[in-house]
Amino acid sequence: MSRERLPLVVEAQELQAALGRDDLLIVDLSQAQAYRQSHLPGAVHLDYARIVSAKPPIMGLLPDPAQLSQLFSNLGLGADTHVIAYDNEGGGKAARLLWTLDAAGHTGYSLLNGGLNAWVNSNYPTTAEIKAPGPKSFEVHMNSGAIADKNYVLTHLRDTATIAVDCRSPAEYAGTDLRAQRGGHIPGAVNIEWSRALDPQRHMRLKTKEELQALYREAGVTPDKQVIVYCQTHHRSAVSYVVLQSLGYRQVKGYSGSWSEWGNDPDTPIER
Repeated sequence: MSRERLPLVVEAQELQAALGRDDLLIVDLSQAQAYRQSHLPGAVHLDYARIVSAKPPIMGLLPDPAQLSQLFSNLGLGADTHVIAYDNEGGGKAARLLWTLDAAGHTGYSLLNGGLNAWVNSNYPTTAEIKAPGPKSFEVHMNSGAIADKNYVLTHLRDTATIAVDCRSPAEYAGTDLRAQRGGHIPGAVNIEWSRALDPQRHMRLKTKEELQALYREAGVTPDKQVIVYCQTHHRSAVSYVVLQSLGYRQVKGYSGSWSEWGNDPDTPIER
């Protein structure tokens, strides 16, 4: 099979044409029951809980490198493997896997645009056949360029070349929907709810490139800036991370602790 590199956001038609390539690893992050009922041909299942760690009340953290190395090796990830991730929701779980891969030093990955819903509505085949992963050897080399922690965000609060994007709902951003000890947002952050990038009329595919560019540009989020995306646990904001990458933004970081860390720390500054 041809090994032409697949785009970061891959359409169902493109993936259908590439099925059978021995360098592809298709990963389903839907619930286990949903995977058992129906999934893409050749897809392996990955429980979302295995790619996140927690130190309550801080959730959504990265597992340590040794855990990730073992997980990805057992999943069948090799240095030359191209991962296609999808779920049956809005893409948050799949996008979080892609951010985790980026943070772990693996850059060969794609998001199936619209996930399982778009695939099914394109009339492409699904199966209930369970595929067991074929273990390979993968060693994590952490990529600091993808990661922002609390201290990094704190040191860049007054940096005019950096902008934080709060991908939560407007109510969470304003502090009226309280999901931590304190409500509000990181000082200076702009609110672009993650779901605004999705088109419900096209089975939750991403909006057009032009629409997405305008969405960010109108909020002052331009490609010349370093962008830090966050939500509550870097689940929803992982979609925004992939979207920004797809638009050519070269300086994008995900804050994994997100508001579960920032909003529960009495010493971090907040705005409402």
